Amino acid sequence: MKKILITGENSYIGGMFKKWVEQWPEEYEVSAISVRGDEWKKEDFSIYDSVLHVAGIVHTKENKDNINLFYRINRDLTIEIAKKAKNEGIKQFIFMSTMNVYGMTNGIITENTSCNPKTAYGKSKLEAENLLLELQDEKFNISIVRPPMVYGPNTVGNYVSLSKLAKITPIFPNVNNQRSMIYIENLSEFLRLIIEDNVSNIYCPQNTQYVNVSNLVKEISKANNKKIHLFKAFNPIIKIFMNVRVFQKVFGDLVYDYNLSKLDLKYNVFSFEESVLKTESVR
Repeated sequence: MKKILITGENSYIGGMFKKWVEQWPEEYEVSAISVRGDEWKKEDFSIYDSVLHVAGIVHTKENKDNINLFYRINRDLTIEIAKKAKNEGIKQFIFMSTMNVYGMTNGIITENTSCNPKTAYGKSKLEAENLLLELQDEKFNISIVRPPMVYGPNTVGNYVSLSKLAKITPIFPNVNNQRSMIYIENLSEFLRLIIEDNVSNIYCPQNTQYVNVSNLVKEISKANNKKIHLFKAFNPIIKIFMNVRVFQKVFGDLVYDYNLSKLDLKYNVFSFEESVLKTESVR
């Protein structure tokens, strides 16, 4: 039996992963702890095989008053937990990083793309990655996961805004963009597989197909028994405002090259259409 410790008790990804592996009660035993304060330092890590570290500062607007918090939580706390894990004999440390370490808002990320984060969130995650890799040795595997936008039941973030919009608007722009995304249960299966194999690497998992925002809104509407019409008449206006960050995030292209995503691993359990239906059925 694999014993897994999730550090980040209230994390969305951690909670959904725990729920996912409960399908195999004889194969996995999962515990979750809070890493706020100092109580976690009393936890006995030696009884676990893997640590899934998902605690961090995310979905928080950066300002001059909270910049240091990103580094204190995303970098310093991560390394402190990893050192404890290594000292107590943990075999694998999995760090939930982010696509933001590349610093790109448009284009295709390949294996040759350099990391150049532009935000404190991305910078703190990348610095944590580099420090973690210094801890890696033949007895302590480091797995770094850089997911794109994660969506699923009860998620937060950009998907929620699109879901709300799809339920009330009768029209939406018909754009031909592509975004890398990953459904939470596909991500959970990916995490299960790398834990099962006790591997070390940098991973960029995603759905088997890129997501077009117009198709996404259409599928959300369909899942809610709504009808929506897609029009290209808005496209010239969108093109004018594509330098605005919010327009880039919604209508721009940002994808992982498929060769970067280890799609030979069969972690895509649910198709795009199935994932939207499962997500919306909970809302």
